[in-house]
Amino acid sequence: MAAQRELYDAIVIGAGIQGCFTAYHLAKHSKKVLLLEQFFLPHSRGSSHGQSRIIRRAYPEDFYTQMMAECYSMWAQLEHEAGTQLHRQTGLLLLGMKENPELKTIQATLSRQGVEHQCLSSEELKQRFPNIWLARGEVGLLEASGGVLYADKALRALQVTWWIVRGHTAPALGILGPHQPSPDPWPEERLCPAGSSLDCGGRAILDILLGLDNMGERSRACPLFSALSEGFFVHQGEPHIKLILPSLFLPFQDAIRKLGGIVHDGEKVVEIKPGLPVTVKTTSRSYQAESLIITAGPWTNRLLRPLGAELPLQTLRINVCYWQEKVAGSYSVSQAFPCFMDLGLSLAPHHIYGLPSREYPGLMKVCYHHGNNADPEERDCPAAFSNIQDVHILSGFVRDHLPDLQPEPAVMEHCMYTNTPDGHFVLDRHPKYDNIVIGAGFSGHGFKLSPVVGKILYELSMKLTPSYDLTPFRISRFPSLGKAHL
Repeated sequence: MAAQRELYDAIVIGAGIQGCFTAYHLAKHSKKVLLLEQFFLPHSRGSSHGQSRIIRRAYPEDFYTQMMAECYSMWAQLEHEAGTQLHRQTGLLLLGMKENPELKTIQATLSRQGVEHQCLSSEELKQRFPNIWLARGEVGLLEASGGVLYADKALRALQVTWWIVRGHTAPALGILGPHQPSPDPWPEERLCPAGSSLDCGGRAILDILLGLDNMGERSRACPLFSALSEGFFVHQGEPHIKLILPSLFLPFQDAIRKLGGIVHDGEKVVEIKPGLPVTVKTTSRSYQAESLIITAGPWTNRLLRPLGAELPLQTLRINVCYWQEKVAGSYSVSQAFPCFMDLGLSLAPHHIYGLPSREYPGLMKVCYHHGNNADPEERDCPAAFSNIQDVHILSGFVRDHLPDLQPEPAVMEHCMYTNTPDGHFVLDRHPKYDNIVIGAGFSGHGFKLSPVVGKILYELSMKLTPSYDLTPFRISRFPSLGKAHL
């Protein structure tokens, strides 16, 4: 007689920030959950990597502002559990002409929702932020609670700990194998010369890190380097790395041990068989669960098409640009420079946004909220680099409005957006299979909302009453989808 296959309460496909929080909420409610990821963790192929995101309540729509109230609370709780800073309040400055309708709508939303904000005239803007050039009578709207979310720290804490608890890791990274217990205790914090070894249970972690990427400028972009380090700097002529291991490994390690979640990375899903239970076949084996949640980012439609569904999702390759300060610190957090969003200064079709310099010393992150159509499997192919119109738009904006930055990007990284036509998420059940739940189309603004998104997807998968009105997120809002798509 064949052995009975293990049955999970839920399987989550995709270990980005949305999938991780979904799995976390499931495990928190004592559900037996399996989190599947096609790539070995950590990786930079999707939409959840990178060191920073803007966190804000400022939205034209009341429902996002309402959701963000709980998100701030959940991020604060996570920060408390992690024992490390995941968020810095810098304020968010919205810039536009006084008559800009989006600016007016956001101000009205903030007022209705009781969010602290301040309207700044052209003269007040010039006095408070003299290193922003404004020439046409622009005004500002400053949301006090806006700031920077340290995305890499948050995601890696979650991902790496699941992976440690399971006792497996990517073979290429080689840090924890199935027979090597995690070191106890981890070192509190150390400064180590680059190329030397940090002794944690006999493993030369820095040697491993440096083997993944050449030391120097590119080493800072290494995903695992970002996961383990707070920064790269030079002291007395020698390159150093500042490690903050406890804040990244310990909190979620303890939480997941208690909650009992499981992650399998390096397992690509090759087939989904609907039913009760639903069967998920990967490159390694098959699994069964009472419910399935798909949070696969730009790969969503590849999983949905065999299930008779296809969403109107546009996958974009985004250039994430960093610009050199002419005088170090000009646009830094230490100088009280806020995050900002341009609502029409550049006359570009999409927003431009920026975060104060911190993650790369002397470099400020200024990006265009759009990109080029790209297949996620071909994101890094030469053809994907052909259109850099967005970089030209950014160069013009920097030249005209941020005079203390060099007008050409010093560092350019990449990520993926998965956009819906209206920019709102898809949080819904499959139209035909009510035990398959879809979380998709986060359109470049979903990271900050992931704690509540994960909660909603958990509720849908368990057939609970959702905590929020999901009308804006229903698949049925796309009237152009005919029977061929659903």
